[in-house]
Amino acid sequence: MDSDGDVPDRSRPYLSTGASFRGMTSRYDPPLLLAFPVVHAGPVGTLVFAALAIMGSPGPSTISLVAAAVAYGVRRSLAYCAGLILGTTVVLLAAATGVTAVLLTLPTLRWVLVVAAAGYILWLAYHLATAPPLAEQAASDRRPSFPDGLVLGVVNPKAWIAIAAVFASAQLARTAVADAALKLPVLTLMVVLIHGVWLLAGRLLLPALRNPGRARAVNITLAGLLVLATVPALLL
Repeated sequence: MDSDGDVPDRSRPYLSTGASFRGMTSRYDPPLLLAFPVVHAGPVGTLVFAALAIMGSPGPSTISLVAAAVAYGVRRSLAYCAGLILGTTVVLLAAATGVTAVLLTLPTLRWVLVVAAAGYILWLAYHLATAPPLAEQAASDRRPSFPDGLVLGVVNPKAWIAIAAVFASAQLARTAVADAALKLPVLTLMVVLIHGVWLLAGRLLLPALRNPGRARAVNITLAGLLVLATVPALLL
């Protein structure tokens, strides 16, 4: 039997310093990701990511741009692309000045926008679907123009909802005026970038559409997608 001096004191919890395990276990190294500070996107990054996810997703404007590039070629669609950019920028200015918030609270004006957008997009989809293949087009053939893009950019229902949501996704300044002033150049650049990427997407499809029958089928498909992409925006 052990002497009293050898009896361990069990009245206190045992606290290990790890000294008794020294040499028995390897030193713990934290994962590499934990060794570096976490990088936060910040309000500007949040705004840009929201713009890419919401404004850059398929919608009437972007799908019509791809359809125009496929049906008429990139060069003949540049004016239409510029009109879409300007029209979307008008919606962006409306969001920055608070006009969007007012319009979305007025059911009558909202339905005017919905009806105008639906009629115009159906008209545009018809012309895209019936466009002849590039090899058979003449210089005088009707193609989407700068005014066409401007009108669709303004009446596009998705643009009004999407830009309002993006504007509310981050705060860049404490006052409303300064916040809008900082967001405008960032989102204007995103509008140009998004439309440029979708125009190039149409360009990538052109080599596969040298066959007239295939080109007509793609034109009709893209026109149908344009109409389908408009339906959710009209129901928002």
